[in-house]
Amino acid sequence: MAATPSSATSADFVRFALDEGVLRFGSFKVKSGRISPYFFNAGLFNGGRSVGRLAQFYAQALLDSDVGFDMLFGPAYKGIPLATAAAVALAGHPGMQGRDVPFAFNRKEAKDHGEGGTLVGAPLAGRVVIIDDVITAGTSVRESVEIIRAAGAQPAAVLIALDRMERAGPDDALSPHSAVQDVARTYGMPVVSIANLNDILGLLQQDAQFAENRDAVLAYRAKYGVA
Repeated sequence: MAATPSSATSADFVRFALDEGVLRFGSFKVKSGRISPYFFNAGLFNGGRSVGRLAQFYAQALLDSDVGFDMLFGPAYKGIPLATAAAVALAGHPGMQGRDVPFAFNRKEAKDHGEGGTLVGAPLAGRVVIIDDVITAGTSVRESVEIIRAAGAQPAAVLIALDRMERAGPDDALSPHSAVQDVARTYGMPVVSIANLNDILGLLQQDAQFAENRDAVLAYRAKYGVA
């Protein structure tokens, strides 16, 4: 139940991430402890122009997915600016025909004054799309689903920037599915990504400037990847 937008949009996003220094090739120790030949850090989309462009990719990926939705939800903390920016991009997208999409996000700590509580923004209602950068362990998705369901709304999909298409666990006991696949199976909803590892490999195949990294990425996918 994972989906990606059209290949042109995915390829454009990979190139954009490279240009912004968000996607890099080399040797990187990632959160799992593995040494990865590439690294994707969405936190480096940290200027108005780059976040605005990122939001356009999120909006297009969501519309291309044909997922029905009524609002967006950004899990604290990375999801907050992503959901906000994506709502702005959707509002200006011609495919929305002027429709305004509300959004909400949560606080990590409950507020005991003012409006109180942990939720900020529009009331959670209808079909809600959760927006984040990547899915590693699925913890923020689980928490988001619980919040949305507790409000009487329906989690409709998860929208992320990059699907690493990677299995979890130690090398001698790798999980049969990726974190993205597990989320889709567990919650019975699609996970839409702007791009995935195959799109990165497509760039390495087509661009001689980065071709030297292709074998390392292919070997990493052979060891940890999923179909």
